[in-house]
Amino acid sequence: MRIEVPSVIPPVGELGHVHFIGIGGAGLSAIARLMAQQGVTVSGSDAFDSAVVRALRAEGIVCHVGHDPSQLDGVDTVIASTAVRDDNPEIVEAQRRGLRLWPRSAGLRSVMEGRRTIAVAGTHGKTTTTAMLTCALIAAGAEPSYAIGAEVASLGANARLGSGDLLVAEADESDGAFLVYRPEGAVVTNVDADHLDNYGTVEAYAAAFDEFVGRVGRFVVLSADDPGAGHLADVARAAGLEVVTAGFAEDADLMGQHLRVDGTRTTFTASLRGVDLGPVELAVPGAHYALDALLALGTGLLLDQNVDLLIAGLGAYTGANRRMQSLGEAGGVRVYDSYAHHPTEIAADLAAARAVAGTDRLVVAYQPHLVSRTRLYGAEMGAALSAADRVVVADIYLAREDPDPAVTAALVADAVVGPVATLGGPVPGLADVLLPELRPGDLLLTLGAGDITTVGPAVLEALA
Repeated sequence: MRIEVPSVIPPVGELGHVHFIGIGGAGLSAIARLMAQQGVTVSGSDAFDSAVVRALRAEGIVCHVGHDPSQLDGVDTVIASTAVRDDNPEIVEAQRRGLRLWPRSAGLRSVMEGRRTIAVAGTHGKTTTTAMLTCALIAAGAEPSYAIGAEVASLGANARLGSGDLLVAEADESDGAFLVYRPEGAVVTNVDADHLDNYGTVEAYAAAFDEFVGRVGRFVVLSADDPGAGHLADVARAAGLEVVTAGFAEDADLMGQHLRVDGTRTTFTASLRGVDLGPVELAVPGAHYALDALLALGTGLLLDQNVDLLIAGLGAYTGANRRMQSLGEAGGVRVYDSYAHHPTEIAADLAAARAVAGTDRLVVAYQPHLVSRTRLYGAEMGAALSAADRVVVADIYLAREDPDPAVTAALVADAVVGPVATLGGPVPGLADVLLPELRPGDLLLTLGAGDITTVGPAVLEALA
């Protein structure tokens, strides 16, 4: 559902009782936590019980499973997920009662009031870069508040109200949310066409990033390795912003060199405009994570933090939920789970998984996300999956969309070249499909932004 952003967004203290529809999602749960930690009365509902919902309850937030109009009794402000449909009974009731009804972006903007916000945007890598920057700033003693699009093991949660004046926030572009914010500083990891169901054209999607940069107050940190992000340097300088480019390109201001991905670790060296900053060692595997770390490091330096402490904080980052997350091992099979759902993300995660697997077999179970995205990128998804040794493609996760008989998982599976690729059907039965395929030594990677995250644990339980 698309909800209009109000022209005036009051601060958190003026919202009264706030109710979140879809509170179990990564975005809304973070905002709910930040509001509750500021003393706001917070409640919420979600279609399903989950670890996040149970954690929120443990923190004192009333969370209902299922949606019912009576759950809005005493509520002043309703904030809804974009995944919620127009006919949701709580949406209908909020409109009937004339309650303040906001999208997620307005809720986060309200939390930002009075804080020095650093917004992390980009098509890929937002969550990891936001989490890495948060870990680095905490290690440097900045005590930031943060709102991240996933639970982060080393932080204990996806959001926290810090004692410092900084707020590090993941800025999602999918529905234009990042255009609501007015950050002091910003990071753009990359600009790679996506969410064309919302933007319509590649040009319109790219133009949104131009507009985002135009809303920044002081500085931007941009990937030197991505042409889309690199284009924004001219936009930023024209707006009078300080610009730092970061990456492994030879013209990067903050340049990484000597990259090595070895098993579950990644190492490289960093220098800023020719000045050596020393080695960086990450506890996560993948060249893309090294780039995320450079962007986080550049941001910390622009915030005048100590470089050695920032680097130590980057080394303390151990990953975020669903970002090449190790779920465990059973029956000699290692199981990882990741959120990748765009061809670029799939390729990056398969490269990282290959480094972890070494000479062992890499088996990938992939769930395409959204009919609209599969229609546009199904063939490219299949091409990226071709780096695996065995591929199983589950049914499309529809989320907010309706099915299209002409757009199915076969568009992806048929485009895989090299490894055997088969259709796995619905996710609830996918573990049973995978079990006969697996053998000791395999690395199983489940990929997708939908409910495929349930498959890894089911496989481990069956193999134990």
